[in-house]
Amino acid sequence: MSDSASPYIEPWLRGTHTDVPAAPRAVLHALELALDDLKQWTADLSDEEMHAQPLGLNSIAFLLRHIARSTDRILTYAEGHQLSAAQFTAYKSEQGGEESKAELMAEVENTFTAAAQRIRALATADLETMRGVGRKNLPTSIGGTMLHVADHAMRHVGQVITMAKVLKALRV
Repeated sequence: MSDSASPYIEPWLRGTHTDVPAAPRAVLHALELALDDLKQWTADLSDEEMHAQPLGLNSIAFLLRHIARSTDRILTYAEGHQLSAAQFTAYKSEQGGEESKAELMAEVENTFTAAAQRIRALATADLETMRGVGRKNLPTSIGGTMLHVADHAMRHVGQVITMAKVLKALRV
């Protein structure tokens, strides 16, 4: 991620996505930071550690699936749609699975790449436009859903970082 010759610069300070308005740009930067952190903190974990659940905590594998799949779901609401049958199936399968670390990280990366395109498509919309979430159609807005993508991803990235630290401490 960084080396002694070039200090790490957080995405929001890189001067990227200047063609996108500030709020959606911040969401794009949050997803980039999330991916940077996920790569850094899982880099030396084994496939077995990715699925470990010490003390009954959520595994990193579950958290990665959840980060990716919830990003897709939240953006579906931002776009004014309800979830598809495939999205419900993916939701129900977040707890299970035996994917390798490479497969899990690829799902997150692919989802974030698609999410960036979806965020760009919504970037010039009126962020106050109302949207409904879930079967109860709970009220929010395009802006609210987009900001929740960033908030939700980073919340679970924090859990991944904590779990990675726990797993590394258990090695000793």
